[in-house]
Amino acid sequence: MATHGSARTLERVSYRIGEVATLTELEPYVLRYWESEFPALRPAKSLSGQRLYRRRDIETILTIKRLLYDEGFTIAGAKKRLGDARHLRGGGHASGRINEAAARATLETVRTELRRLLTELSRR
Repeated sequence: MATHGSARTLERVSYRIGEVATLTELEPYVLRYWESEFPALRPAKSLSGQRLYRRRDIETILTIKRLLYDEGFTIAGAKKRLGDARHLRGGGHASGRINEAAARATLETVRTELRRLLTELSRR
């Protein structure tokens, strides 16, 4: 886990479920449920079976949270939106892409939430 200087960032390789629950302000049972519903959310597991979330997993969790809680998507709608976003990143056909403005808004929301989490972590 390399961090340089005194700057604290989300640069750790992995986070345990309790840490992710605190960072994302979600209960661990919600994270476990989302894992069963969203194929994009698949944390690694340690030899002892403990979930190990990477930064990408946390970004996915924050996107799911925003879609469900802020934008009012259903689970099915959020799955579709996540699939559309993955399709966009994969460079698929234009007919399946979400529009650029929506993609930028999504990225800005995730960026803002990550900055909030970074601030919270730096206070610890």
